[in-house]
Amino acid sequence: MTKTRLIPVILSGGTGSRLWPLSRALYPKQFIALVHAERTLMQATAERLRNCGAEAPIVVCNHEHRFMVAEQLREIDLPAASIVLEPVGRNTAPAIAVAALEAVSDGEDPLLLVSPADHVVDEDEAFAAALQAAMPAARDGNLVTFGVVPTRPETGYGYIRASGAGASPVASFVEKPDAATAEQYLASGDYYWNSGVFLFRASSYLQELERHAPEILSACRKAHTAIMRDLDFLRLDEATFADSPSDSIDYAVMEKTEHAYVVPLKAGWSDIGAWDSLWSIVDKDDRGNATRGDVVLLDSENCYVHAQHRLVTAVGVRDHVIVETADAVLVVPKSGAQAVKRLVERLNAEERDEVATHKRVYRPWGYYESIDVGERFQAKRIAVNPQCSLSLQMHHHRAEHWIVVRGTARITRGDDEFLLAENESTYIPIATRHRLENPGTIPLEIIEVQSGSYLGEDDIVRFEDKYGRSEVKTE
Repeated sequence: MTKTRLIPVILSGGTGSRLWPLSRALYPKQFIALVHAERTLMQATAERLRNCGAEAPIVVCNHEHRFMVAEQLREIDLPAASIVLEPVGRNTAPAIAVAALEAVSDGEDPLLLVSPADHVVDEDEAFAAALQAAMPAARDGNLVTFGVVPTRPETGYGYIRASGAGASPVASFVEKPDAATAEQYLASGDYYWNSGVFLFRASSYLQELERHAPEILSACRKAHTAIMRDLDFLRLDEATFADSPSDSIDYAVMEKTEHAYVVPLKAGWSDIGAWDSLWSIVDKDDRGNATRGDVVLLDSENCYVHAQHRLVTAVGVRDHVIVETADAVLVVPKSGAQAVKRLVERLNAEERDEVATHKRVYRPWGYYESIDVGERFQAKRIAVNPQCSLSLQMHHHRAEHWIVVRGTARITRGDDEFLLAENESTYIPIATRHRLENPGTIPLEIIEVQSGSYLGEDDIVRFEDKYGRSEVKTE
């Protein structure tokens, strides 16, 4: 019998606003090492699916995150089969639809293992066992979801009621319950948390989408037909994809289909939906405190304290979350962690930059980080990865001074090209074409001092760019 191909579909469209200020719109939680010191959530997800025998993944993400997805997968030596770019967010049903259309585009009908990029599974072997238990039902044309065996009466998750033990048809999907109802669900043993992880044939999902949400499938087919290749990325047609209704796979398909199955999953799963969820799964000291970074606590209990850039201290604090970044500090009771999303909405309404970006801003070539800003000047730290380069560009309103502090830089300045070693510097006058490259094998770091009448990131005119970015945009 021919082995059925297994292709992971990694959904990476979320912004993780409840984990602000670490998670931000342009650098959300899936790209952060929240649990494992050396691996981000995205990388841990991709490795877990690879360890199950799956092929290279199809990743669905938004335009702004494309280079982070590609770089993080490259770091673990797992390039994606396709990185599909959503021009606008339309929830999980359309995202999975375009992945399924891409998966069948070569004429085959693989199994799709669909997983969010930002969940935690502690026990990979248990996950692999649940996957094997789900395979027969998925091969037979059913849509299998993985139901997490509950460990507490959780009111923040939707539930799935199973019709039997093991892999069995779904009896019903249940909305988030109140505390008393959640206690009953836990006691009965018939209910599972809805994990948002699925297994099905690509054709089975498309057939059920055609039956229950044909307008979604129609828009996604048109968007996929008009797809454009951009370097290693696949850009969906914006106009047609935007026509798709925005809906989750649960509402659009799973709650309506007659072919929904559930397989129990007991593997240390968490969606890390808020700071209290993160506290619950990380290591803690004998007083229940979980700390990261330079933290000193006295007479404090059951806290999560994260310090990124300086010493953080607390005395006599109970059941609180304290998170420090370079430009923001959050203090919130663990019981109020879900309200962080409302705080982010307020900051958004006030058009605060801290909602979208950190002081360190990642780019396909590396990153830049603001050090100081004043009237008519700005200082930045710029790091360029080996064999990478910024675009050939110029600025109408600012000049730049560059000092190399680590590595070797290749500089294009007007008609000149030259190398700079550590402790050497150069000056880029206003309206001069220039490029910064790292020809070496170690990261290049420079200090850049900008001076001029306008220092905005949109004062960039690009002439050449290996990453296919538009002429006037951010660095």
